[in-house]
Amino acid sequence: MQPSSISVSALKHAIESGDALALTNFYADHAVMRIIDRDNPPSRPRALEGKTAIAGFYDDVCSRAMTHRLESGVADGNRLAFTERCAYPDGAQVYCAAMLELEDGRIVRQTTIQVWDS
Repeated sequence: MQPSSISVSALKHAIESGDALALTNFYADHAVMRIIDRDNPPSRPRALEGKTAIAGFYDDVCSRAMTHRLESGVADGNRLAFTERCAYPDGAQVYCAAMLELEDGRIVRQTTIQVWDS
């Protein structure tokens, strides 16, 4: 399958429909995703290196019983930033803010900061 070029609207559709394959296809093969959260502080962020590792992340997240809503997003050609709110059936919520660096319409670097209800 030919990878899709990323846009805020395409990202919103993939996130809100829980489409792990579409999300994965936004990434370059050599992409790196860093995640900073309660378990992965800024001095030791979780690093997913390569499209295969990122695909595993999205397969896991998209298989969970939860909703995802992209609240806002902005792109300037070589960067895209967005905020996302997620909710589990029990009411627990996760809020994410992410900055993506793009090359040739693909994500090459992403930093995500996520905050969970306690």
